[in-house]
Amino acid sequence: MSAPFDTIVMGGGPGGATVAGLLAAAGLRVLVIEKESFPRFHIGESLLPRSLPVLERLGIDTRGPAFLYKGGAEFFDETTGDYALYRFADALPGVPDHAFQVERAGFDAVLLERAAALGAEVHQGERVTRVQIDDSVSVIETDAGRYIARFCIDATGQDAFFARRDRTTQPIETFGRAAVFTHFTDLEGEAVDAIGPDGNIKVLMRSDGWGWLIPLPGRRMSVGTVARDGRVTPGLIEQAIQNSPLTLKLTRAARRLETRVIRNFSYTTSRSSGARYTSIGDAACFLDPVFSSGVTLAMLSAEATAERLVPALSEGREADPDLMSPVRRHMERSYDSMSSLIYAFYNTGLLRHLFFARRPDPELRAGLISLLALDVWRDDNRFQDVLMRSRMRNSWPE
Repeated sequence: MSAPFDTIVMGGGPGGATVAGLLAAAGLRVLVIEKESFPRFHIGESLLPRSLPVLERLGIDTRGPAFLYKGGAEFFDETTGDYALYRFADALPGVPDHAFQVERAGFDAVLLERAAALGAEVHQGERVTRVQIDDSVSVIETDAGRYIARFCIDATGQDAFFARRDRTTQPIETFGRAAVFTHFTDLEGEAVDAIGPDGNIKVLMRSDGWGWLIPLPGRRMSVGTVARDGRVTPGLIEQAIQNSPLTLKLTRAARRLETRVIRNFSYTTSRSSGARYTSIGDAACFLDPVFSSGVTLAMLSAEATAERLVPALSEGREADPDLMSPVRRHMERSYDSMSSLIYAFYNTGLLRHLFFARRPDPELRAGLISLLALDVWRDDNRFQDVLMRSRMRNSWPE
């Protein structure tokens, strides 16, 4: 049976659009099947510096309206008055000194349009219903048709098509349980002035979880709270907003949009790839969003997958069940590092002491900022080494 597509990508979000664009740019015939029609709302609006080289490689113009400059992160404890600013420019050498905040409706549309411009065929508003893989091809059935490819990539985000079908998800129990969030639009001048030119994400540290304030393009702001314990309802954000003077100040007189809840937090998969298929981004692993790693991890896993798949397809090795094992091992470095950082955030006093230290060790501080930038594939980060040796990833499923 001949295969009219080299690769079919299920899902057109940042991971799917990135891998599709890179594969198409390499001359492969790629089909993207996306269940929704873009633009559409999505959460996960804060990028990290390690995403910038991927955006540049794709030819994305970050001067466009979908991007707002992000210089770093600010951490607040409004009960104690503690405050700390971490600029990406103060990380260990080698990482870009900034990132971007994005409204995902516009950002995801830009990425998917770029994948199409690079040669990928894109079907929107079409849902995958069944995937069959045999020795020779992958057959993907949707509510609109049937397609054949030499290889299939699951980029379906938290839908995690293969993992949920095959029941290979493994929850991570000691992070946040769910998020409740909303958007505010038409921010007034005082709020815009308080945000400033750096566009930093503001993380509100609380005893029962944490909250975020993310400035977005077009005088908008994403406001959310993550709960670690208890019942999670839309009313949770009302309490969080009313108990936060900073949130009240920045959203005063702004127009509030719909409140949303996201559950199914923090999981990995025991098997993320096999013969003629692999999973990337949130379809392979989703970590608590406290350090905004999700979109950048999706794009980096997409890039690593494309690097591995292009020569394999050229040489006819795409049926090797272990083809993507090196990609998983590569990404494990980021999953291990970020899960250790998240575990420390929720379960120990280490990060609080370091975040708000009066005289922090400069080397440890720079190492922490490098992790916040997702610059984890290096061997000179003393903070990362200490974190990993302390086994603060002990909640990670084995």
